[in-house]
Amino acid sequence: MTEIMNPSELVYPEAFLSPLVIDEAAMRALEEDLGRAGDVTSIATIPDHTPAHAIMVARQAGVVAGLPLAVAAFHSLSPDVRIQAHVKDGAAVAKGVKLLTISGPARAILAGERTALNFVGRLSGVATLTADFVRHTAGTKLRICCTRKTTPGLRALEKYAVRCGGGFNHRFGLDDAILIKDNHIAVAGGVKAVLKRARAHAGHLVKIEIEVDTLDQLRDVLATGMADVVMLDNMNIANLKEAVKLADGKVVLEVSGGVTLGSISEIAKTGVDYASSGALTHSAPNFDVALDIDA
Repeated sequence: MTEIMNPSELVYPEAFLSPLVIDEAAMRALEEDLGRAGDVTSIATIPDHTPAHAIMVARQAGVVAGLPLAVAAFHSLSPDVRIQAHVKDGAAVAKGVKLLTISGPARAILAGERTALNFVGRLSGVATLTADFVRHTAGTKLRICCTRKTTPGLRALEKYAVRCGGGFNHRFGLDDAILIKDNHIAVAGGVKAVLKRARAHAGHLVKIEIEVDTLDQLRDVLATGMADVVMLDNMNIANLKEAVKLADGKVVLEVSGGVTLGSISEIAKTGVDYASSGALTHSAPNFDVALDIDA
């Protein structure tokens, strides 16, 4: 058990979460909750300088994420808060495991309680669901990816939680890479025309991905030789297997649409490289976590 002075000490080591993002997210959430008058309940009922000791506990099994945000929230409210970590982000925990021990001014602990729990509950939910997906792909080369279907304002945090669960990140935004979808193809005048324009525009470090929903479209893409990645949209298992044969390693294949816990195992067995699922972020259930005051 280690006393945590810097929230970044708890960041999952295989992912990056900027200290600036941590601080900004914590302050924004605290401002939302405390408003103009602060925690009027605690101010009215708890004398100033009253000490408290609290323990954050996992009430279910899963993968933890969001502890750096919880630490930042408490530290923002009082420099006298002391926090000891029992686990770090990315840890798989059983029900009842202690996550953090928080000591210090009672008013600060109570004021930060909901913000801290909201971060850990939300991000651990994403990490836990991602880990479930990853377990269903064991023994295959498939990598599970998130999408841009994230909570507005929380994208960096939710994508970080996906990494904590063993998944990988797709684009963080429209500026990451060129991803040509069906509407782009329709407006640009077809597969060949849209790829030609994209290739002429892209720098040498920019990848080009194009979405197809039929095997004929895949053949058209392969014939151009201008795509780096092909997204196979809403294809059944038989078509995915055929797509792998057609591509023959010439392009990276990603599956999108209909990627669920029920389907991911069969998708992984087809031999595709990636599967992206918006469910990792938009449908992750909240992780049950509590903060108990030790009276």
